[in-house]
This record gives sequence, C-alpha cells and structure tokens, in this order.
Amino acid sequence: MAPATYTRFIRFLQDELALSTASIAIALRHVEHDPGPLPMILWQYGLVTLEQLEQIYDWLEQA
Repeated sequence: MAPATYTRFIRFLQDELALSTASIAIALRHVEHDPGPLPMILWQYGLVTLEQLEQIYDWLEQA
C-alpha cells in the first residue's frame, strides 16, 4: 500500500469506524509478528465487527 493510501486508510479506520489509535497500534504490532492483511488482523482480534470488515474491504477496493 502506498504511503498516501496507507495514511488515508488509517484515517478511515479512525474517522469512519471509530477505531482508537490504541486498537490500530495493537493490530500493527501483531502484523509485525504474524504477517497478514491488516483488516483480517483487526477482525481476528475482535477490534472490528464482520460488518466493519466488509466496510474496510469496500474502502480498499475503491482506494
């Protein structure tokens, strides 16, 4: 993901899905140790609902 897109994605998670900075940081730490798509990590750790996961993938598809 390009840096500009990554920044917009993080902003989307915070503004549209109301994820806290701490929740995003937790997921990013897990990605470092267990590489995988960030949206799936967020869902696996219960930081987003299935509905929010769908919104994330919709956003990524349009980005």
